Amino acid sequence: MLTFQENETLARIGPGTSTGEMMRRYWVPAMLDWELPEPDCPPIRLKLLGEELVAFRDTNGAVGIVDNYCPHRRASLFFGRNEEAGLRCVYHGWKFDVNGDCVDMPSEPAESNFKDKVKIKSYPTAEMGNVVWVYMGPPDKQPPLPELEWTQVPESHRGVNKVVQKCNWLQGLEGGIDTVHINFLHRNLQGSGIVARDRAFARSFAARVEVVPTDYGYTYAGIRDQADDNEKYVRAYHFIAPWTQLRPNQLNRGGAPRLKDSGHMWVPIDDYTTMVWNFTFSFGDEPLTEAERLQVGSGNELGKDIDFENGFKSRADASNDYFIDREVQRTQTFTGIPGTNTQDRAVQDTMGPICDRTREHLGTTDRAIIMARKILLDASRIVEDGGDPPGLGGNVFDLRSVEKVLPTDVYWRDALWDELYHKAQYTPEFVRA
Repeated sequence: MLTFQENETLARIGPGTSTGEMMRRYWVPAMLDWELPEPDCPPIRLKLLGEELVAFRDTNGAVGIVDNYCPHRRASLFFGRNEEAGLRCVYHGWKFDVNGDCVDMPSEPAESNFKDKVKIKSYPTAEMGNVVWVYMGPPDKQPPLPELEWTQVPESHRGVNKVVQKCNWLQGLEGGIDTVHINFLHRNLQGSGIVARDRAFARSFAARVEVVPTDYGYTYAGIRDQADDNEKYVRAYHFIAPWTQLRPNQLNRGGAPRLKDSGHMWVPIDDYTTMVWNFTFSFGDEPLTEAERLQVGSGNELGKDIDFENGFKSRADASNDYFIDREVQRTQTFTGIPGTNTQDRAVQDTMGPICDRTREHLGTTDRAIIMARKILLDASRIVEDGGDPPGLGGNVFDLRSVEKVLPTDVYWRDALWDELYHKAQYTPEFVRA
């Protein structure tokens, strides 16, 4: 369990908070690129890490992310006119470019130089992988661009979307990195037509969890014994601080394994709301199928599960009990809730806006959760002391997750090293402990 103060430290992410300042040292996924489809299109509201912002694509195609409030009389720039390489406030006509500079102030006399003294808060942006990223930290600490492998593959090989989760960000992260819950929350009760990993999960409910700390977070594995006493099923992941998980997604319903990976990013909107980013990609020659790109069946399909015209909210939520069907629960699935990630949201949202971790009773299979909390608390302290948090280096860009059946006498990390670290310039010595 955590102390009350530790729980508060990890949960609170606004400006000036320990965890919030740590998070601002990373590139933050802000929006899908198609939310700003063309130059001079309407601006959109954006809330990240507790800050109310406005995003716009200017006449030249550049994306600006600026403070929601005009520095003149605090009117919302969401209502602004996006024109001639700037966003103009409709109250008195003050106009700001993507760098936050005031480039026109028609309400002042022509001879006035007041506009040269006014600047609005703005943040650097980058576009890659169908995502607009923003850096909200100190300018002199800006890290390398987030060239994660899934952002670099062709668009035909990538699927990415996002959904609002109605709870604190840490609840989503901890649910995602918890490999043991798959045996229960996502269990299919029917014996035919299930994916290969379902059969592997069903053979061993109490997975052994092993966590290996690294300079970016950790590598970890859920290990499940198989019917053959000489084999074990290993599902190996990466946690990249502060909010990214890479999870294996190679096994399918028969046939050869896919050269495919996936993951999530749990990015705080504010203390009580999270934007969960979901990505999947093929790193082989074969593109994703349309169903894979849309993430059909995951609970994250845009238009079906996610109302993207209403702020990317999940159609299944606490107001409708996440569409639970008790007959389906009795006969087909463990929860009766449709959609893998809808099942996740159901249990995580209903822990409360911020889970009271002082009342937990953690077991041996919660090692990944315990280690993530330690890494995040340490990272916040490091940033407070003027240092750099983990996971900023370019080596994180070439990580991959993997799942395989291995001989019982083989150490999983040695056997999977070349696949887990791919092109990353890592040697075993990089492990901290």
